[in-house]
Amino acid sequence: MSDMASVSQDNPAPPPLSAATWLRNLPILAGLLIMAVPTLYRLGVQVWSKEIGAHGPIVLATGAWLLWRRFPDMTAEAKPGNFILTLLGVAASLGIYVFGRAYDLISLEAAGLYGFGLCVLHDRFGIPVMLRNWFPIVYLGLLLPVPGWALDQFTAPLKLLVSWLSASIVEPFGIPIVREGVTMTVGPYQLLVEDACSGLNSLIGLIAITTFYIYLLRNAGWRYSLFLVCLIIPIAIFANVLRIIALILLTYFFGDAVGQGFLHVTAGLFLFAVSLLLMFAIDSVASRLLKVRNA
Repeated sequence: MSDMASVSQDNPAPPPLSAATWLRNLPILAGLLIMAVPTLYRLGVQVWSKEIGAHGPIVLATGAWLLWRRFPDMTAEAKPGNFILTLLGVAASLGIYVFGRAYDLISLEAAGLYGFGLCVLHDRFGIPVMLRNWFPIVYLGLLLPVPGWALDQFTAPLKLLVSWLSASIVEPFGIPIVREGVTMTVGPYQLLVEDACSGLNSLIGLIAITTFYIYLLRNAGWRYSLFLVCLIIPIAIFANVLRIIALILLTYFFGDAVGQGFLHVTAGLFLFAVSLLLMFAIDSVASRLLKVRNA
């Protein structure tokens, strides 16, 4: 995050890239675009249009912007990587990309595209420069969709936890609710805590926004940054418990059509915003109490 500090006269900002530099990189950029456009379209249709992938466009835009900011410095420090290593990486990435495209596996297709992008960066700038500018590169990795089998394994304990917490909070207020695993019977209605309600969608989005926030606006040490990152999971669980409680109440008092209709999505978006505001509020208070220096 040192790049966020004020630029001194002894360390002037690098000059903008020349037209000749852009022309030299044009073939590589064109090849990357040819691969990226259809994959990004499929991500938009299959992943980003769903609640669990709603953070995708935000990560793509902010990650590309961060990389664009670092590009002049990276170019000034560039030491092209080993050609053999780049060639092996390109072969592996293209193989994964083609396999994913052929068998309609968007996770593998996106992973192949991401790997190809890493190979391009390695070829142009080298590993030392990539390590010094690791955050935008890792941050863009949050675009990779989680495979379905991993999603099921990861969300299982979260679904059980938020289901138990939600039912335990609602029951003392006289709401007739019976829970069996992730299935809850509320009066005459039966609710199932799906993956979107289990916290993973908020977790990925919160990780993306929080890490971007820490990188961009804070000049804090790694301990304080780790403290903020560790808050992501409990905040995501808290927000999703509130969401499920809201859906239980909506379904019980207004019927299944209201609970599972438009207000279902609205509750998710609203509580995601609440999660972000809570994260920012905790940061604001903690930074003052701990006297964390702003960037």
